[in-house]
Amino acid sequence: MENFIITLAYLFLGMALRLTRRLPDDFSNSLNLFVIYVSLPALVLLKVPGMRLGRELLLVAILPWVMMAFGAVAVFLMSRINRWNSQVTGCLLLMACLGNTSFLGIPMVRAFFGEHGVSFAIIYDQLGSFLGLATYGSLVLAIYGKESKTAPGLHEILMKIITFPPFIALILVFCLKFMPPLPQVAHQVLSSLGATLVPVVMIAVGYQLRLRLEPGTLGPLASGLFLKLVAAPAFALLMVRLLGMGGEPARVAVFEAGMPPMVSAGALAILANLSPRLTAALVGAGIFLSFLTLPVLYRLINLILSVS
Repeated sequence: MENFIITLAYLFLGMALRLTRRLPDDFSNSLNLFVIYVSLPALVLLKVPGMRLGRELLLVAILPWVMMAFGAVAVFLMSRINRWNSQVTGCLLLMACLGNTSFLGIPMVRAFFGEHGVSFAIIYDQLGSFLGLATYGSLVLAIYGKESKTAPGLHEILMKIITFPPFIALILVFCLKFMPPLPQVAHQVLSSLGATLVPVVMIAVGYQLRLRLEPGTLGPLASGLFLKLVAAPAFALLMVRLLGMGGEPARVAVFEAGMPPMVSAGALAILANLSPRLTAALVGAGIFLSFLTLPVLYRLINLILSVS
């Protein structure tokens, strides 16, 4: 609980900095770039090498893809029932299927599970959410975002994947797995850089947080948030329970399945003109509500799944 309160304090600090109007509008973008190019790669190099390959680690990498499929089917069904237009459907296919498993997920995993849970969150994010955004997300943009012409081709998708700094760090870890361990000074440098992730990320999230609710978006907004924050983690929890898994990797994976809509997916949806106001509301309201739903989800995980 102490780590959760500290994480909230960083969020409120970011909101307070925005209210001062002393910093540039793109201040949060600079913080996000620092996380992408420094904090996350350092954390990958620090945490992933000590992981042991096993059945539950495979689940961590596969579960986000199952969640994407579950979300897509649910959105299609709700779209047919509610007769949503293509913009709303495309928006929800992105926002209700891709979670904020990196910028919000890693700090939340650290707050609730401690340092030992971060490595599993990284695998969930890099082999699941990030690759899902680059592939599944691009497919949604290609189908529903025709007016914006922002959907990348196959070459651009591959270039985004292989040039993404945390993903490069992940590949480097696997390539150097059989090399001698890093010297102590390198470990200390990576540890200090990785420690910047939580404060920098949460300040950036607080600084850019907006909550704009409009009557025309209320139905799709409620449906998308219910699907992402309630139905998706409930389905993940049920699936993991039926498979008889209950160790730390499975618990972290279910927790990540309950993260709110992805900020990066929201930016792409807005650029593609996929119901921009609904997208902004999903991101803002999702982050706010997740601070209520995630503690409940954590308790349910501990109650239903055993720790091995």
